[in-house]
Amino acid sequence: MGKQKQQVISRFFAPKPKPSTDDTTTSACSPGNAPTPRPKATASVSFSPAKRLKIDEFNSHRDKHLQRDDEPSRRPEPCEDLPEVSTETPNPTKYTPLEQQVVELKRRYPDVLLMIEVGYKYRFFDQDAVNAARVLGIFSHMDHNFFTASIPSFRLNVHVRRLVNAGYKVGVVKQTETAAIKAHGLNKSAPFCRGLSALYTKATLEAAEDLGGGMEEEEEGFMVSSNYLLCVVEKDVDCNNGGVDVRIGAVAVEISAGDVVYDEFDDDFMRNRLEAVVLNYSPTELLLVEPISKQTEKLLSASNARIERLAEELNEADFVQKDGIGVVAMPELAVRALAFVARHLRQFGLERILCSSGASFRPFSSATEMNLSANTLQQLEVLEDSDGSGMGSLLKCMDRTLTTFGSKTFRHWITHPLCDRNMICDRSDAVSEIMASSDVKIHQVVSDVLVALRKAPDIQRGISRIFHRTATTSEFASVVEAISVAGRRLRPLCNSDEEKKRPEVKSKLLRKLILTAASSAVTDAASKFMSSIDREAADKRDFRNLFITDNGNFDEVASARARVNSANESLNRLLPLYRKQLRRTSLKFSTVARVTHLIEVPSDAAVPSDWIKVSSTARAVRYHPPQVLRGLDELALANEELVVVCRAAWDGFLRAFVEGCYSDFRAAVQALASLDCLHSLAVLSMTNKSYVRPVFVPDEEPVQINIVSGRHPVMQQDDSFVPNDTNLHAESEHCQIVTGPNMGGKSCYLRQVGLISLMAQMGSFVPASSATLHVLDGIYTRMGGASDRIHLGRSTFLEELSEASYILRHCTSRSLVIVDELGRGTSTHDGVSIAYAALHYLLDRKRCMLLFVTHYPEIVEIRNEFPVRVGAYHVNYLTRVNQGEEDITYLYKLVPGVSERSYAFRVAQLADLPSSCIGRGVEMSKKLEAEARQRKVEKGCRDILLLLNDALSEEGDDDPERLSLVRNLAISMLLRIKTN
Repeated sequence: MGKQKQQVISRFFAPKPKPSTDDTTTSACSPGNAPTPRPKATASVSFSPAKRLKIDEFNSHRDKHLQRDDEPSRRPEPCEDLPEVSTETPNPTKYTPLEQQVVELKRRYPDVLLMIEVGYKYRFFDQDAVNAARVLGIFSHMDHNFFTASIPSFRLNVHVRRLVNAGYKVGVVKQTETAAIKAHGLNKSAPFCRGLSALYTKATLEAAEDLGGGMEEEEEGFMVSSNYLLCVVEKDVDCNNGGVDVRIGAVAVEISAGDVVYDEFDDDFMRNRLEAVVLNYSPTELLLVEPISKQTEKLLSASNARIERLAEELNEADFVQKDGIGVVAMPELAVRALAFVARHLRQFGLERILCSSGASFRPFSSATEMNLSANTLQQLEVLEDSDGSGMGSLLKCMDRTLTTFGSKTFRHWITHPLCDRNMICDRSDAVSEIMASSDVKIHQVVSDVLVALRKAPDIQRGISRIFHRTATTSEFASVVEAISVAGRRLRPLCNSDEEKKRPEVKSKLLRKLILTAASSAVTDAASKFMSSIDREAADKRDFRNLFITDNGNFDEVASARARVNSANESLNRLLPLYRKQLRRTSLKFSTVARVTHLIEVPSDAAVPSDWIKVSSTARAVRYHPPQVLRGLDELALANEELVVVCRAAWDGFLRAFVEGCYSDFRAAVQALASLDCLHSLAVLSMTNKSYVRPVFVPDEEPVQINIVSGRHPVMQQDDSFVPNDTNLHAESEHCQIVTGPNMGGKSCYLRQVGLISLMAQMGSFVPASSATLHVLDGIYTRMGGASDRIHLGRSTFLEELSEASYILRHCTSRSLVIVDELGRGTSTHDGVSIAYAALHYLLDRKRCMLLFVTHYPEIVEIRNEFPVRVGAYHVNYLTRVNQGEEDITYLYKLVPGVSERSYAFRVAQLADLPSSCIGRGVEMSKKLEAEARQRKVEKGCRDILLLLNDALSEEGDDDPERLSLVRNLAISMLLRIKTN
């Protein structure tokens, strides 16, 4: 058996080494000379079953790269849970110097997949090599004591993204010294010093150094999207407190965009509010602070996010206010979650994003925003349609933004409609002015600016990377220049018209946004900083020629350049000596294969014996004289020192930018994002001529929803779509009970009213002939469809009643409530009873705007108790008998009245059920309907007899024969009615 195979088997069966308690070694340069380690939270990493399944499917076809067919024992079996990085190390008799560094690094970072720079490659070792081989499709093999795999250094960014996308926390270990500097150092014979230079996860990748904001992600097909990091902290509360059993603090951070949102709220057993947070922000990483309840863990584990559990307690230092962190207004649990996020980000060097000057802090919801639950967003298909593709969603229908940062802002607008009438009207005024700006061309100017920004890098991510000081030179130049150009092009729109003495832009909101984006503080700062660097060198990321030193700035860079020039001049002064020595006046330095300052002479020419031969051809030989080697050594050292000085100057340059004008640039970016959203709403209305501006009644007027010829915004483009009116008023009819056949358009009508209300409070025009609305404080839905969540321990009926319970507890008289087929998840009698009771509660206690769809005609009898407030409607249809079968034609028009039948067998025919099955079902349905009619007649007969008996008794007639005659006559008449 070969030595390598023996080592593999020994390693495979070797006992695990005891974990070391020595945490002092950070850099793997030498155990005795290690820098101070970064603080980091103790954490264990796991993945949800859904994420693990995806990873396994993604990697299963790459197993063949890990071993050769003739060497089945070449690697140990991979662990069952792929993303868990093994910390097991071999126990050899002797490590190589490089392997000793690997051991020290893995001991320091056991939960990180390490990519270690070795020459012109990045290498993986041990279990990291096995996992990387599976994800990247590369070959791993045994080398000395470890399995190893490698990638070329110029592909680092691509492979880091792939590993991060597979769910790993990836660490890049770089050589902390260059060959030129090492040659002049004290450790000439020792291995290169190496240290962890960067950590990457999904939530931190775009803000990280060297890897974020570049074009490589587009080339490799990586989608640029929001990558929120969500931290959840919870505390138990009294279970009898209105259905609440837990209080949750949450903080979501989009590191690359500088967005920090927070909240603290009570939640019920179903975690409805937490689910809404997850749905709104779709986090790619979750920080779960233990202890955590099973219900919360089940909900969060069902997502595809990477989960990291934090078990370490906070200390007083974690709550210390630093760099202006604004925690005064934040609730207690949210502050605690923020402290855990800060500790987590510290290991990535990105904790500065949590300072008030580095990010925009805002709560998840505020008094000026409508409350939309997770059910409402899902059942109205706001973000995704029923198949999860998003193609039939309201967001896809409405979003006409031109920039990535504008698209993210638009997503927030659509999930957080406004509740402030003045703010809604301000948005509508801005949209109207963009649409009607034929004279001053506001629409054209804004459109041109947004198109130009679309071609530039994402300025929101770019400005955040500048704040983190991880932006490249080309990114800085492109982002600052793009923001400055956009401001200069927008500024003329706000110049005053001298003749008419008025500003060209009338809308208060539109003018404010344009002035912020076109601020002179932004354009002046852009000119100042761009004049300090060479644009061409910035595009090439050439640090050595980046800074302009003619104006007396960057003295250290100028001195370093002088040393480089001096070294070059010293080499150039050698050339006349060699021309004289060899008696060749035309002699020049040549460069071959990046080797410079070569002396090339014919192969038969005589040269000094101490000259070193570098290469040769048939006719010529190339040499390096000793003086040239010494000069090249000095030049290399001077160039390395110049790069170090320029990088330090670059860091100071970015620091000065952040301290001086970052807040102005961030405000400009936010203003441009809002302009993109307003422009999107204007384009939507201009391309749909059937859209109209909604009118909002004053807040003191009764709540009402009056829509004429309303249409579903997603489906209204179909020419055959049938519009419907909606009239709800708090002082008259504020509840519609809607019945009708299956597939008649009931659910479409419900969504139509809900979406029109939502769009109106975004500030958008709506698909209708006219719309007069009151500002709603929320839209609550419980729509039909048998669905369960077995993975969360929820049955269909529990899910149904939980949604109904949430509505009954949270809706108000200023809410729109949409209920579709409540009670369908249980027996008919129980279902009717529950639906009736819920409807009665909403009418009696809440008095909200209510649309109630049911297949139970008995529910309509509630009109007897609330005759003014309730109206009965049904979606109209036509029927006819064709060859003994009843055909139905849907008219999709809402009309007054009640539909007694649902015509379910028409749907059964469309679903292509066997005809024999449908026939038997029709017979059974007729039998049950006949029995129901008979019971109804019998009940009516009994009621008539009781009333007749009471009436005769009240008359005071004491003649027994007369009473008996009347009773017998009534019975005979009722029997005749029953028989007929």
